[in-house]
Amino acid sequence: MEKKVNRIAVLTSGGDAPGMNAAVRAVVRTGIYYGLEVYGVMRGYQGLLDEDIFKMESRSVANIIQRGGTILKTARCLEFHKPEGRKKAYENLKKRGIDGMVVIGGDGSFRGATLLSQEFDIPVIGLAGTIDKDIAGTDFTIGFDTAVNTAVEAIDKIRDTADAHDRLFIVEVMGRDAGYIAIYSGISTGAGNILVPERKTDMDEVIASLQERENRKKLVNIIVVAEGDEFGGANEVARVVKKRLPHLDTRVCILGHIQRGGSPSALDRLIASRMGYHAVECLLEGRHNVFVGILNNRLNYVPLDTIGKSKGKIGGEWLKLMKVLTG
Repeated sequence: MEKKVNRIAVLTSGGDAPGMNAAVRAVVRTGIYYGLEVYGVMRGYQGLLDEDIFKMESRSVANIIQRGGTILKTARCLEFHKPEGRKKAYENLKKRGIDGMVVIGGDGSFRGATLLSQEFDIPVIGLAGTIDKDIAGTDFTIGFDTAVNTAVEAIDKIRDTADAHDRLFIVEVMGRDAGYIAIYSGISTGAGNILVPERKTDMDEVIASLQERENRKKLVNIIVVAEGDEFGGANEVARVVKKRLPHLDTRVCILGHIQRGGSPSALDRLIASRMGYHAVECLLEGRHNVFVGILNNRLNYVPLDTIGKSKGKIGGEWLKLMKVLTG
């Protein structure tokens, strides 16, 4: 394999996701295997500006594959949004002879990487690290499987107390722009209703379904709501339910950031490892400014500058499945 880069940097940006450490580990170990120098950048793009950059060895990533979060940490960086900030970041990379970069994050992180690459001609490879799975071009994003399993475990436990008290629980899961966590966890736990951003929420329909289940003596009800549902999330849904069906014992549970934490699942570790390995190979092969995805178990390379134009949305098949299986 012809070596086109000699020193590469890796950073994590945006919201943390279980499996990011596995991806960092794969990038570092693959880079070292091919004779590259690998540098870690702390706190995402902010670390590029602050020159918080350090050389990584194999031992730097020992005993991290099972850890949630990210050892490189992550932070917002408003300065990087400005051309002067990106110029400073580039100068700090060139000062160390870094001629390639791997960015692990979501669409916002990829937009920043695209601008840096276009303005200063430095090759960048993206790895989709986001629990929401809201990036088109890949069947998996790092952290999604773990987040879904966390939500499923929580909802299963909520069902126990719902059953004990004959309660309706409205459970809010993460998913600002895409309802994948809601639909996967809702179907997996037998939720009566699943509310997602991709489908307009009809509260008359929700109320009618609750009344129908009540008529057939189904006393345990779970509604799973994505935080980005256009109706307004679990609290707003609960407000309407309590107003129209005041006799129901209705409770709200917002799972929140518990979905981001925890040890990554085996699937997330494997996905992250596979993506991290291929990110380095992309740089070595001269395949630049793409993000590494997996479609139908095959590697899929998507140009970074197209990411913001296409979101990973739930298709009609999933929406129909959701409609048929809930109730």
